[in-house]
Amino acid sequence: MAKHRSINAGPSHRKVEAGVTLAIAAFGLLIVLGSIKAGINWGAEGPRAGFFPFYIGVFVVASSLINLWNGLREKDDGLFAEWGQLRQVFSVAFPTAIYVGVMPYIGLYISSFIFIAWFMRWLGKYPWSTVLAVATAMPVATFIVFERWFLVPLPKGPVEAWLGL
Repeated sequence: MAKHRSINAGPSHRKVEAGVTLAIAAFGLLIVLGSIKAGINWGAEGPRAGFFPFYIGVFVVASSLINLWNGLREKDDGLFAEWGQLRQVFSVAFPTAIYVGVMPYIGLYISSFIFIAWFMRWLGKYPWSTVLAVATAMPVATFIVFERWFLVPLPKGPVEAWLGL
């Protein structure tokens, strides 16, 4: 008799574990290939640039294959998470990835303003007055603490350059 799964069930634990394990193995393979390109043998001055990363990549691939084998042999294939739960996770993960991705181009302060405002308004449902106050205050406080007090330069974009900061 086939298992009946509800429409909102979600992916199984085994499928998610296999997917993550294969992604890590692909990353390890990328390390191995890059290391071979850089050289994995010994030169006159000692090990070449790819020597240690090569073995780390081999270890990552081997470990991933062992984890994949063990994961596929598991008897219990329970639910990893419901689709609704995964949507909540991705509703935070995707905007965060966008925030990190645009930061080099528009700077930390403008991207932080947009990021904070987005989350406060979209997820928190705060009134616009609170959103604008907090989304403005946090980058300003960050600028004062890091740039002025600690003298640590943070990524800036065209707006900061235009303002001469």
